[in-house]
Amino acid sequence: MALSVSGERAPLVLLHGLTFDRRQWEPLLRELDVVDPVRQTLALDLPGHGESPRQDSYRTADVAEFVHAKVREAGLADPVLVGHSVGAVIATVYAARYPARAVVNLDQPLLPGPFGAVVRAAEPVLRGPDWRQIWDRLLAGMGIESLPADARAIVETATDPRPDLLLGYWDEILHGSDEAIIAERRRDLTVIGERGIDYRWVTSSEPPAAYREWLTAALPTIDVTVLPGGHFPHLAHPAELARMLADLPE
Repeated sequence: MALSVSGERAPLVLLHGLTFDRRQWEPLLRELDVVDPVRQTLALDLPGHGESPRQDSYRTADVAEFVHAKVREAGLADPVLVGHSVGAVIATVYAARYPARAVVNLDQPLLPGPFGAVVRAAEPVLRGPDWRQIWDRLLAGMGIESLPADARAIVETATDPRPDLLLGYWDEILHGSDEAIIAERRRDLTVIGERGIDYRWVTSSEPPAAYREWLTAALPTIDVTVLPGGHFPHLAHPAELARMLADLPE
């Protein structure tokens, strides 16, 4: 857990993606020091990652509870949750259950879609000695090669993929139906809208029309920004993202 500076603006809580850790946020934090130097920022290692201990359960609601405990421990109130990949799902679930000012979702669709089918088909391999081939195959499609050299080094070194993490954080997909997950995410977004919580989705490509329609039906006020450059917008565009966070309404 890393906590930096203080101020009166809503604090930022940064949640990294699966297998990575809080070091992913270093380029963004440097840019925030320039454009928003008084913003209080908490960069967490999610359970089982970095310096955070492993848990019996990595289901989304349980991880959101872990995050809330850390937010309270740090003395923060009504944070802006910034989540990358699976961290964005956790940020969404958090905002539907606990006090929050805003959510910034970095390149994470909230529905299983084709990815869910891939994960379910891969479960037997994930439970065997060749589990790493599944993760490497997914990683190859994340656009890492297009990142600047220093950002690419962070992706390649600030990571510790393990089968318990993949199976644990994908438990909702592996043991739940698409229908149940869709209903749960719709409820989350509805609550977020009812609470007046600002929600921004930063995606690397124009979303499919059907998904955009579902998303805006569940949360009409959602703001969608397309930042081309692969699955790591906080590494590909740290300065632009820092400005976006600094400009969030109070």
